[in-house]
Amino acid sequence: MAGMLDDKTRYLQIAFNYDARMVRQILPTISSSRRILIEAGTPYLKREGVNGIRLIRRYWRGQVVADIKTVDGALGEVDMVHAAGATAATVLGNSPTETLDLFIDRCSRLGMISMIDMLGVDDPLKVMMRLTTPPDVMVLHKGRDEENTRGKLIQYRHVNRVRSKFDVLISAAGGVGIKEARSAIFNGANIVVANLVSPSDPWKGISTDTDVAAMAKEFLSTIE
Repeated sequence: MAGMLDDKTRYLQIAFNYDARMVRQILPTISSSRRILIEAGTPYLKREGVNGIRLIRRYWRGQVVADIKTVDGALGEVDMVHAAGATAATVLGNSPTETLDLFIDRCSRLGMISMIDMLGVDDPLKVMMRLTTPPDVMVLHKGRDEENTRGKLIQYRHVNRVRSKFDVLISAAGGVGIKEARSAIFNGANIVVANLVSPSDPWKGISTDTDVAAMAKEFLSTIE
C-alpha cells in the first residue's frame, strides 16, 4: 500500500467540486489530520485546471486526491497532477486494461496512491482480475446522476469478493452523509468520500452553509 494509507485506519475524503473561491473560504478552517484526504473533484478540476490542485496544496499539507477519472493517456495525466502536488489520483475502471496498468505503475513509481473508480462497472472483481498489479484503492461509486434513483445503492456486496483476492483499500463514494458513512464503514470501507454540497443542489454530503470543520470532526468520530 503506497506506504501512505494504513488499512487499520478509517479515512474521510472531503471533495471540493465547485470553484477556487470555495477552497479559499473553507479549506483553511479544516483542522489538519492524517485521517483526512482533500479531493480536487472532477467538476472543480474542469473549472480550475491543475492550478486548482496547486491551490489546495497551498492550504493542505496532507493527502491531496486528484479526481481526474483517467480513461486514456494515463502517463501524461498522472505526471501532470503529480507535478501540481497531488498525492493520489483516480482512473475509471471501465478504461482499457492497458490504461489501468500504465496508470497504476506510474502512480507506484511516483509514490502516489492509485485509485480505480468503479463508477458504471457491473463487476469490479472482473476488472481487478485483468490487472498486472492491483491499485492501492478501489472506489465503489454511486454517481451524482444516480443519487436520486430509487433503489440505487453503493454496491457493498463487492467488498468481500474483491478483498478475498486482493489486498486493496475500499473507498465508498456517492451521496454520503453521516448515516451513509456509518453504513460504509460497517460494510468494510476504509475511506468514505463526502462531497461539499451547496444548499441549492439536490445531492447529499456536507452542506457548505454548515460549519464544515465541525462536520469533518463529526464524520471522523462516527467512522472511527
